[in-house]
Formats: sequence, C-alpha cells, structure tokens
Amino acid sequence: MTPCLIVDPAEFGKVAVLMGGSAAEREISINSGQQVSAGLQRKGVNVIAVDVKDDMVSPITKQSFDRVFNIIHGRGGEDGILQGVLEALKIPYTGSGVMASALSMDKLRTKLCWQGANLPTPSWMLLASEQDVYICASKLQFPVIVKPSLEGSSIGMSKAGNISELLAAWKTASNYQCQVYAESWVSGKEYTVGILNDQALPVIGLETPHTFYDYEAKYQANTTMYHCPCGLNDQQQQDIQKLALRAAQLIGVRGWSRVDLFIDDQHQAQLIEINTVPGMTDHSLVPMAAKAAGIDFDELVWRILETSFTQAELS
Repeated sequence: MTPCLIVDPAEFGKVAVLMGGSAAEREISINSGQQVSAGLQRKGVNVIAVDVKDDMVSPITKQSFDRVFNIIHGRGGEDGILQGVLEALKIPYTGSGVMASALSMDKLRTKLCWQGANLPTPSWMLLASEQDVYICASKLQFPVIVKPSLEGSSIGMSKAGNISELLAAWKTASNYQCQVYAESWVSGKEYTVGILNDQALPVIGLETPHTFYDYEAKYQANTTMYHCPCGLNDQQQQDIQKLALRAAQLIGVRGWSRVDLFIDDQHQAQLIEINTVPGMTDHSLVPMAAKAAGIDFDELVWRILETSFTQAELS
C-alpha cells in the first residue's frame, strides 16, 4: 500500500462526518459514524459528527465545513442524492460520485452493467407482479434468493425453495418501495474484497450457520466466521481481486468500496453487489481487510478521508 498522501491533519480543515440518514440502515450508519469520528479525532483531525435525517441540506449549511466524510448507508446517502447535494454546495466528500453511487445502489442496474461487459453474475429475473413469480418458478431453478433492488445489509432478502416461499419472499421484498428481483441461488463459498484507492485489500472468506449472510449474521451474531487469509491460493486470490477491481471500475466507483462475490461449486466467480459506503462497525469487513494489510482503523479512516481530495489538490 502506498504511503498516506496527507501528513498534517490541519490540511483536512473542518470535517463533517455525516451519519444516520432515514433509510433502513440508519442504526448501522450511526454506529459506523461514531467509530469513524473517534478514529479521526485520535489522528488529530478537526471533526464534527453530524446526524442527518430527512433534511440533508441544513445540517451541512448550518456550519462551514471544508469537507465531508460520508458514512450514511443506504438510500439517501449511498445512492447519489447526498453526493448531488454536496456537489451543488461545492463541498468535497469521500467516496464515489453521483453516477457511480446511483448505479451501484441499484443492484439490478449494476448487474446489467456487468452483463454488458461480460462479467460473471448470477442469472436473475425482475418480479414486477404476482404473474412474474410464477414465470420465475419455471425460468429459474429453485432455490432462488429474492431481493429489493435498493436496500443494503441484506434487508428484505429471503431464500425461496418452492413457489409458496417465492410468493412470500416477493411480498416481503415488495414492502421496500423499489423493484424486486429473484436471483439464482449460488452454491459455493462467499468472499468480499475491500478496495481502497484502486488497490484491492486482502480477500475475506465468510461462513455463517444462517441460511445466508443476512442482517443478523452481519451485525448481531457471534457465530459468523471471517477468514483472512481466506483459504484461497495466491493465484485465486489475485484473480478475485482483479475481478473486484474491474467490477468497481466499470461502474465508475472511486475512493473506497467493497465488492461481494461467490465462488460457485464449478469454481467460477459470481459477482453479487458493490457497496460504495461500506460499514465501519466492529463487525465490518473493510476494517478487517485493512488490518490484514497492515492498516489499523485510524489510518484507514485517514486514508478514506484523503479520497475527498482531487488529484489536482494533491499534486
């Protein structure tokens, strides 16, 4: 990993750590934001923690900030809306811009982009009506996993092994006011790749006794196992890292992110999704991968904050 680009914390100026939001991931975002704020403060950065709710403008404009560390997960903070507000206010911010944020938040559009570039991702079908559920049952082999396209942290997701479970899963996901789709269930092992400034962090392998890596397995359970080293050989790990970088670059992701994928029973990688504002809690994966690369939490949040600078500002 290259050295840090900024040496003096005063160069960051006054930093707003934006957290909370009004999406389903609000509680996780607040937890992440508290951890980020504490880490930056330990590094001497002038930080103000800002809890944002429905109104994204006034909390930022009530004070004068030099830049923003965005740690709002989900809709409103990770989908291009906040990024557009900050662009209009001419306030530099961490992470991806408007287009990449909007695309990656929408799992369906992300998959369409990957398919267009011949990158591997599981087969899927949009479920726009109850009739589509029955069509899906014949088009995709069971089991499938049903997802709301604009939610993160596995919120609203269900596995379905028959038509009645598929109907119930569709109804559950439909409660989240966005498009719903069914995706072919991948039998294999799950991995995640953190990305920091176009460099892939060590791969993490995930294991859970749950049906899949759901909300509880991510944030509450003590039974989830994280493997780093991930158990793959060097070439396999490099191949996954290259694929994750390509998948993120194709969408236009910048700064930092996390790409989730499987290696199926046929030893083929299958891309699942990109997170452009990954979690930063004590259960989170990017800090875990960074630690394996020799980057402690405080240095990690410093490096992420550096992504709020443009190349022209750093040169």
